[in-house]
Amino acid sequence: MVDPLVSRIGARVRAERERRRWTLAQLADASGVSRAMVHRIERGESSPTAVVLGKLSGAFRISVSSLLAMAEGAMDDGDGKEAGIVDAAAEWRDPATGYHRRQISGPRFPAEIAEIRLPAGAHVPYPAAAFAFVQQIVWVLDGRLTFHDGDETHELAAGDTIELGAPAPRAFANNTEQECRYAVILVRSEAP
Repeated sequence: MVDPLVSRIGARVRAERERRRWTLAQLADASGVSRAMVHRIERGESSPTAVVLGKLSGAFRISVSSLLAMAEGAMDDGDGKEAGIVDAAAEWRDPATGYHRRQISGPRFPAEIAEIRLPAGAHVPYPAAAFAFVQQIVWVLDGRLTFHDGDETHELAAGDTIELGAPAPRAFANNTEQECRYAVILVRSEAP
């Protein structure tokens, strides 16, 4: 059975690529993701990892959160639900790391808010381009998060927040034996 969210992510990637009038090869070159993998993602045949989504969103100059929220939001339009109710199915799990993301805010809310569950031992890197045109705060809710921000490393505990500055390569890591749960609050700072 095909996962509906994987299909919507693929459709979203294809729509972003076509909006830019890029070929599969151009997106592959811009993102560093193989043409074959981009093709499988667009067809809904492969669930992208968080790292691959980071590379694709970086090429598009939108955040991973935006890419996923737009795909997740597609299921809320016209299905008879009241405005402002976010579907419980607006969740995504990275098949490689077990990283689990749940969208909290709906597509019409001015800030994107997501809850992340990062399993013990998980490490999820993103390129600097994935953070272009956004302002973002990470708030650790439970556990410990090792946050790599360019050349700096921050050890965050429950209750700690970090406000991200200029785009830099970043990585979210859980070096403990317990799950880490954190929230990401993101607003667009300027149009791409």
